[in-house]
Amino acid sequence: MAGLDDLFAQIPTREIASRLGADEAEVNNAIHTLVPVLVGGAHENAQNFDKASDIESAASSHAARGLLDTGATVDQLDKSDGQNAIATIFGGADSSQVAAALSGAGGGNSELIQKLLPILAPIVLAYIGKQLSDKKSPAQEQASGGALGEVLGSILSGASGGKGNRSLGSILGDAVGSKAGDILGGLLGGKNKK
Repeated sequence: MAGLDDLFAQIPTREIASRLGADEAEVNNAIHTLVPVLVGGAHENAQNFDKASDIESAASSHAARGLLDTGATVDQLDKSDGQNAIATIFGGADSSQVAAALSGAGGGNSELIQKLLPILAPIVLAYIGKQLSDKKSPAQEQASGGALGEVLGSILSGASGGKGNRSLGSILGDAVGSKAGDILGGLLGGKNKK
């Protein structure tokens, strides 16, 4: 079943911590903060048809590469691809903007967040793409929000204790504190208005 716990299980936390030379517990805490932010960012931007199409295309592409088929490893991840994934998820925002918004509101160490975002974004997109391939049907593609909205809602329902219709700020607030959720929600909202 699609959900945050299943997604967390796909992330090689120990390997990431070792590669970054960071404390595993700190990396684990940051991952548990950032993954809901990444999924929430994708969910928010998926409300715009063009951005939804970009997210769906990127997710399908990442899933097709087989990143999660044998377990994700840090060596499989390309930093520039990670930056592109962040821009897709956050509607143009880069990792430094997202890291600054989160760390400024108490979401964690900005340097660690900035290093983790390009590693986690492709894993999150691959997970979304894998879930999409299991759910997609022509009728769902035609429906408002389509399969992408359904998959993202399903993943986020784990973050909201089963309450799938929560605002991005509320979901992010649970993940990183209400102030950070408001700031990052504003960052995304500002991108959507252009």
